[in-house]
Parts: sequence; structure tokens; C-alpha cells
Amino acid sequence: MPLASNGHVLRPRLTAFRRALSTTAEFSAAAATLEQIPKLYNRPEVIVTGRANCGKSTLFNAVLGKKDLLRTSKKAGCTQTLNFFTVGAHPGSVVLVDAPGYGARGRPEWGSLFDSYLATRMQLKRVYILFNGKHLLNSADVQMLAHLSETLMTEDGVQPFTLQAVITKADCIPDKSLGQVIPQIRKQIWEAAPLCLPPIVTSAAMRPMFGIDTVRANIAEACGLGLLKK
Repeated sequence: MPLASNGHVLRPRLTAFRRALSTTAEFSAAAATLEQIPKLYNRPEVIVTGRANCGKSTLFNAVLGKKDLLRTSKKAGCTQTLNFFTVGAHPGSVVLVDAPGYGARGRPEWGSLFDSYLATRMQLKRVYILFNGKHLLNSADVQMLAHLSETLMTEDGVQPFTLQAVITKADCIPDKSLGQVIPQIRKQIWEAAPLCLPPIVTSAAMRPMFGIDTVRANIAEACGLGLLKK
């Protein structure tokens, strides 16, 4: 059952995330190499990736309730390091990691750092992969989904983290095309990565914003915030 369809499940987790946000959400560190990745008290982490200009910084500024905590730019390739943001009072409830974009504007060293992070970060709970709703998936998106699928299960049959798709910029999809575009993107995601969780549809530009609370509750569920003792 999709998370957003069950209010009894969503509300406690959303409340837990909002409670953490009410204290602080702040930049903690940037890492250009594996050695520079901070420990950050082993708090549960989620990492965000997507093709350049998919809207991940805009979306997660909205999720964190901040206007410009994550740097936004119309120029592709703005994010060039793994950037760590702590949510909640010290030592934090959850850590959000913003990864450099992939695709034509990506760099091999960014991909190597991302892969090393996935392979070694024991506190990683979920990878969020974002897709711009204005476009269907391209070959880079499909390749990234397939690559992430290969990392979702160890040789011992253990799944160290989960994979969640998010469709951004839903407001840019013409109303007459919504019924075709969203199902097409969902189909592409499932074909490339059957273990990927069904996409959350979002818009940070709509008023009121759409899908933001669902993403917040999803992060809380991944990190067990709704299960933490008060």
C-alpha cells in the first residue's frame, strides 16, 4: 500500500520529521573523497541523486522547509561533492546527503565517490533517485537505475538499503498528458529496477506544494523516526 494512502501510517512519521525540523536543519560537511566523509554520530542517512537539473535541490529545500539550504542553480553540475545536512537537534535525527548529478554533465570521479559511499556507508537507509516529470527517462536514467539495482542486494541476500523513485516538477506536465506521462515513467522505472519503490509524484512550485509531506513521511519511515521513543 502506498505510504500516502494510509493516514494512520503517515501521520506519526510526518509528525516525527516535522518535530526534528522544528529544531534545526543545517549543512554539516562536504566530501570530495571517501576519506572526507564525516561520521556524524552514525545517524540514519538518506542520499539523493538524479540527472543534472532534475530539481533535487529545490525539492529537498522544500522538504527541509528551507529556502536555500541546498544550493540551487539553472546551470548543470552545480553540486560537485557529497553534501551532508543534519536534521534535528544535536546530534541529529537524520542526515540527508545531496549527491552530484549524473548523466552528460556528470564526471567519472563523482560516480566513483557515489559508488564508494553506497558500498561503505553502513547507516545508509534509502537512496532517492529523482526524475524530471517534464521528460521520460533517458538512457542515463535507465543505466543509473540498473546500476543501483545491482547494489540493492548483497551476495548473502541482504538488502542494505532501499531505493525510492521521486518524480519532480509535476506542475510542468500538461494536464491533458498527466494520465499518460506518469504511468509511462512508472513503467520505465519498474522495467529498469523492479525493486525500486513506486515513485512519489511531487511539485515544489505548486501552491500548496504537492507531495512534499509524503516525501517527509517516507524519509521518516526509512530512518525509523516514527518508531523512535518520545
